[in-house]
Amino acid sequence: MGLDLIDIGSNLTHDSFAADRDAVMARALQAGVRRQIITGSDLASSHRAATLAAQHPARLWCTAGVHPHHAQSLSGSQHQELIELLRLGQVVAVGECGLDYFRNLAPPDAQRHAFIAQLEIAAQVRKPVFLHQRDAHGDFAAILRDFAGKLHGGVAHCFTGGEAELEAYLELGLYIGITGWACDERRGLELRRSVPQIPLDKLLIETDAPYLLPRDLSPKPKSRRNEPAYLPHIAQTVAGLRGEALETIGAATTRNAVALFALTDS
Repeated sequence: MGLDLIDIGSNLTHDSFAADRDAVMARALQAGVRRQIITGSDLASSHRAATLAAQHPARLWCTAGVHPHHAQSLSGSQHQELIELLRLGQVVAVGECGLDYFRNLAPPDAQRHAFIAQLEIAAQVRKPVFLHQRDAHGDFAAILRDFAGKLHGGVAHCFTGGEAELEAYLELGLYIGITGWACDERRGLELRRSVPQIPLDKLLIETDAPYLLPRDLSPKPKSRRNEPAYLPHIAQTVAGLRGEALETIGAATTRNAVALFALTDS
């Protein structure tokens, strides 16, 4: 049997995939990436993700939510629209939501307001959360603690932190999503030290394509575009850092994704 991996974070509706999306999906399947969860970053992209996922049942699912960069776009009138999206069977999580104080493309107050609103929606629709955090760990963790016992699981998407952040997120019951950041021996050093500390039953893998092309990928695509077909490279890196077999990582992360997102073949 070949690999049966799940990319829990691919941005397949991104403009960079418009010309060859079918070929990208075919390459992923050939590489053993049999299922993907497409990330929604605002209401428009969430609608596009839901439409694409509906066209490929049992292969694609998606999230629906508002990234902190777009926090000011989430008005009260849009809450019901988001709830309706989340009632679709192919929409398996709320997000990408959270806090990003690195760029502060939206004011921190607006980010916190939108984050809390989406956590409330997640509790209402009983779906997990797909979480983003950058340079905002303190507020991020504190808000999540306020929702202890109310949420139905979640993943720290694109985790890049060290052992202290990891411990906090595990205490919150989160799964940990690892991207190609782990393949960068310079920027990813702290993460590489953390990867072996992640419990196997809390580990997930993702490409965040078209972003975060693994630095050590060889040969690199001329476009510098990341794509889901490179997920096995990330899985192999994670396996190496943990001293485990690729098959072990593949089986565990697939099992974890199915459990967190309640994926079904129907």
